Order: sequence, then C-alpha cells, then structure tokens
Amino acid sequence: MPAPPPPARLWPALLAALVATAGVAHAGKVYKWTDRNGVVHYGDRPPDANAAVKHVKVIPVQAQPGAMVRLRVENSDGAYMAWADNTLAGPIEVMLRFSRERNVAGDPSLPARATVPARGSALVARIGAVDPAQPGEFELRLDGIPGDPSARPSDVQYLLPLRQGALQVDQGYGGSFSHTDPQNLYAVDFAADVGTSVLAARAGVVMQVENDFDKAGLNREKYGGRANFVRILHDDGTMALYAHLKPEGVMVRVGQRVQAGQQIGLSGNTGFTTGPHLHFAVQVNRGMRLESIPFRMLGPRGELRFGDRR
Repeated sequence: MPAPPPPARLWPALLAALVATAGVAHAGKVYKWTDRNGVVHYGDRPPDANAAVKHVKVIPVQAQPGAMVRLRVENSDGAYMAWADNTLAGPIEVMLRFSRERNVAGDPSLPARATVPARGSALVARIGAVDPAQPGEFELRLDGIPGDPSARPSDVQYLLPLRQGALQVDQGYGGSFSHTDPQNLYAVDFAADVGTSVLAARAGVVMQVENDFDKAGLNREKYGGRANFVRILHDDGTMALYAHLKPEGVMVRVGQRVQAGQQIGLSGNTGFTTGPHLHFAVQVNRGMRLESIPFRMLGPRGELRFGDRR
C-alpha cells in the first residue's frame, strides 16, 4: 500500500497594508523559523523557547504603532485562519486579499470583507491547500477603513468646534488646496491660533487619537497623514474628525464618552498644512471607502454655509 502524500506546506507571510492615519514609523521585527515538520512560519514574536524549531531568523521591518488593524494568522488542522484584530474603540471594515499565492484558496474566496467590532476580532477567511499533495505558499494583504458600512447618517445640527470670538473659514467644501478627494470633499478648515480650545461638535465616543506628531509642511508625501487628530464616533455610525491638533494637544482618551461642547483638545499646526487651523469633517464608511458628507452647523449668527457643494 503506497504511503499517503506529505502534508501541504503553507508559508504565511504576515504582510498587512494598513490605511488611515497611523503613528510614526519605528523599527520592528518579524521572526521566521522552521518547525520540525519542515513548515516555515512567520510571526511578530519569536517561537516558544520549548518549541522544537530551527533556523530562527530576525527580519527588521517598519511598523506603525498607531495601526488601526492587525493581521493575525493561526495554524489550525493544516489550514490557516486569518483574523483581523481591531485596535480602535469603534467598528472598522477590513478587506483581505492575496498579494501572492500558489496552490491555496480562501474560504470565503479572497478578496473577502468583514466588519470588526470595537476592540474586537473577526475571522476573515480560512486559507487551505487546493491540492494537499502539493506544496503551497501565500502572502496576505489586509486593508482597513474606520466605521461600519451599514451606518445611516441622521440629520443633526453640529455645534461650532472652536472656543473663540471671531470665526474665519480658510477652506470650505471642495476647496482646491486639499478638499478635493472623497475623504475631505466636505471638510472645513477653521482658522485657529495654536492652543485654541477644540470642542466636540456632537456627542459620541472617542474612537481614535493621534497625539505625537510635531511638524508641519507642504510636502504631501512627507507630512500627509502626519497630523494629530481626534476621531469621534456618533450614535448613528458617522464619525467626526478634528485634525492638525498641537503636539500632545489631545485632551481625551480612546473609549471615552464626550458630550457636545466638551473640550477635546487644542488646535495646532501639524501634518500637511499651510498654517495653524482646525480641519473638521464628518465621515462615513461607504464600503471600504471613507467619505466625507455635508453637515449642518450652528454658528454665532445662525446656521453656517461652507460652499456650494450640497
């Protein structure tokens, strides 16, 4: 009787492409090792000291401490379970896809999407061999977008997000400098000196913050996505973004419930910007697409208008 074929060798590379604003890049490590069955493994932690492994290799990589989602791959009965771990205090949507594959398939088929609850995890797909008699290998890419794609915005009047006397709008809806992409099309830039009190325009839960950037400039490649900010999740699933805050200017914590009018930070001049101001936008997830939406806001003399794009 012939011997059974050898098990498929699946080589998972934990390659996660993370979107949205994240922390300053820092040096990280990926560990690569081979177990006693000849299967190659990758992980962000070294193998257990008692494990029978050989050829442990340390690979330096660039990591993002503020990543909103992390890819976790676990070996289970000859297959690999791909999990998405949400680091935010609000839901996110993820998409998992192969960046390289040979003799493997996903269940469900990739690309696959999943909605991951606040600070929770979701199994996105099971990766297994197509032909168990042949070796297989794959790399995965995981993208994440903040917000639940099933959110339904309600008609709400927002409060002014600044505590100051004179009101000046530097850039409104569809501004040609930086409000042309879907995420910022309906954003508003309020002129504000560094240190001006930033207020919650609507009640919600602090979903995400960035607090450690300290530079600004007009080089989009260098400074884009490098602004301090607070993201607040509202009860209808929409999210308000308060950006360009001063270094260590965030005054709330992730997971905290805030009320409309409550101080959440101090304005500043960080990221891709021409000068001090507060960037405010209401955003929704439209199915792996983060988009800004028009909003109504109450000013000192009644409802404000920010442009013709309604």
